[in-house]
Amino acid sequence: MIKALKLSAIASCVTLGLAAPAFAEVELSFYGGTQSSPHSRIKGTAPGTGASYSALIGWEGKSFTPPPYYGLRATWWKESNIGFGVELTHTKAYAPQSEMPAGFSRLEFTDGHNILTANVMKRWPDQWKFVTPYVGAGIGLAIPHVDVTANGHKTYGYQVTGPAAKVMAGIKYDINARWAVFTEYQFTYSKNEADLDGGGSMRFPLISNAINVGVSLNF
Repeated sequence: MIKALKLSAIASCVTLGLAAPAFAEVELSFYGGTQSSPHSRIKGTAPGTGASYSALIGWEGKSFTPPPYYGLRATWWKESNIGFGVELTHTKAYAPQSEMPAGFSRLEFTDGHNILTANVMKRWPDQWKFVTPYVGAGIGLAIPHVDVTANGHKTYGYQVTGPAAKVMAGIKYDINARWAVFTEYQFTYSKNEADLDGGGSMRFPLISNAINVGVSLNF
């Protein structure tokens, strides 16, 4: 499912680039970086037993462990320097073995805890010799790859688990009229509810703090 979403997002970017009118500018951005998630509490019913559980998890991001953390974004900028677009961010979260609920032997979202949002952006071009500061926000969905093994039951697949939102702030440096590099801070919040094989369930919020570095192509 998520692979189809990724291809759809890329196709949307290309379509925007071909269809954009003369007064608009389409920007395709690709980034990597480092992300981390603070503690959050998971609750639910355990697979196989139906027993209630609650655990405070100190999530690990492991940004550079395959598959790595990354994102892609398409933004349609208007003359007002307000932009509208779509973004897919592939965040990751691993639960340490010592903090998992009783009966759990694997609890992670590594392929990954994917966030798909519709964004609104604002930029201030050429503030300091080709440097453009910008801010943005988006709302959308969390689509994680749920990888959980508990009480002999394995859950392994993509699920739409709930709403998500993000905010970002960064600076972009124009190399030339088409290419630019950028760095930004991005904060993401999602509220998740996942089904577990064996009759279990899981509810948890997840926050991601990320420092992104990337490249943009303008049409």
